[in-house]
Amino acid sequence: MVDGESLELFPDESLASASTDEPGAQAASSPGAPLADRMRPRTLDEVVGQDHLVAPGAPLRKLIEAGRLPSMVLWGPPGIGKTTLARLVATSQPSGEARFVALSAVMAGLKDVRAVVAEAQRARRTGLQTVFFLDEIHRFNRAQQDALLPHVEAGTLTLIGATTENPSFEVIGPLLSRCRVFTLRSLGATEIATLLHRAATDQERGLGGLAIDEDAITALAESADGDARRALGMLDTAAAAHDSADGSLSLDAVRETIGARTLRYDRDREEHYNTISAFIKSLRASDPDAAIYYLARMLEGGEDPLFLARRLVIFASEDVGNADAQGLPLALAAYQTVERIGLPEGRIPLAHATTYLASAPKSNRAYVALNRASAAVRQSGALPIPMHLRNAPTGFMKAEGYGDGYRYPHDESDAFVPDENLPAGVPGTPFYEPSEHGDERAIRDRVERWQAERRKRSRSD
Repeated sequence: MVDGESLELFPDESLASASTDEPGAQAASSPGAPLADRMRPRTLDEVVGQDHLVAPGAPLRKLIEAGRLPSMVLWGPPGIGKTTLARLVATSQPSGEARFVALSAVMAGLKDVRAVVAEAQRARRTGLQTVFFLDEIHRFNRAQQDALLPHVEAGTLTLIGATTENPSFEVIGPLLSRCRVFTLRSLGATEIATLLHRAATDQERGLGGLAIDEDAITALAESADGDARRALGMLDTAAAAHDSADGSLSLDAVRETIGARTLRYDRDREEHYNTISAFIKSLRASDPDAAIYYLARMLEGGEDPLFLARRLVIFASEDVGNADAQGLPLALAAYQTVERIGLPEGRIPLAHATTYLASAPKSNRAYVALNRASAAVRQSGALPIPMHLRNAPTGFMKAEGYGDGYRYPHDESDAFVPDENLPAGVPGTPFYEPSEHGDERAIRDRVERWQAERRKRSRSD
């Protein structure tokens, strides 16, 4: 890179259409550009759906107006305006004080970052601040992000990173600690409808007064799944494919364009973890309607059905437990059925197990007991096993007292012997305290009776 040249590496040429040498320059789209690009907001007041950040008095707006632009990460789902907002933030700086440089982490590498830094250092000596926008920052590996750190820390450049992934996981801690994180929200259907109306009626950048049924607007907005870029793309395609004589666009024409709805879901990133968390917590909350909804959402999104079956098996022991001991064999049967028959029929046993476990009484006392016992083991170590419980396969071991005093419970009238079986000095007992839920109520009564017998025996000893 030579002095006076700007660096912008984007697969979409529209993102690189503004010269970064002219502070405050805003990307201008050609008439042939996609509708979503042509309709990019040109001011903060045109931004729809992010009032919590850019409305008058909102945090980001106040920082911009005060001329105190920090390094930041813009985090949110696709198609809600992260790139546009980054440009608006950068070009809202006072004229003559900032230059804007943009890279896409999908295409750029360390060489490009070093070039940006070198130019930023030269610009800084002339009193010009560099605002560096890095789209898809989560695509940079640790070494690439490390290369940015000292220059962000020194103020050589102001970084604006954009990501669809949770920055807690995808941006290295030292860099994240030097940035403000602003969370952008998915757009609601009403907000997307506003953008669609704007695009249909805009004479300069939009579709020049396209008449479109309100039902068609609603269908497009609801099918977009919070993604404004998708909604505008579908509108653009529908308008081009159904050029009616009167210049109108009907609901039927829009439905032909929309086709099958594609859910926003990923199998190894945050949307996956959010949805499986909602599924498990709905099961735990005994809400079969919510649980079956999240199951359907994951299946429609392409989730591995065996992953879902494994989670149900774990839940059956962890959260239902002895309150309904039939939950575990049912969940295991669902897993084996899915494993053997696959999809689409495997959806049915998953639904069977999901609704059963959501509706079952709940107890985590077995899981809690294990955690308590594990803590006791870590605290006290390997205490000596009581002699009456030890195995005595040889005469020598019998002579040493192994097995002395052991009573076979089945020889007793009620199949119970009130001997103490824990090593002396084990802390934190009792570990297992059955609940009053479901079948565990009867277990609780038996355990409490046995504990009382052991205490009585202990006092007599």
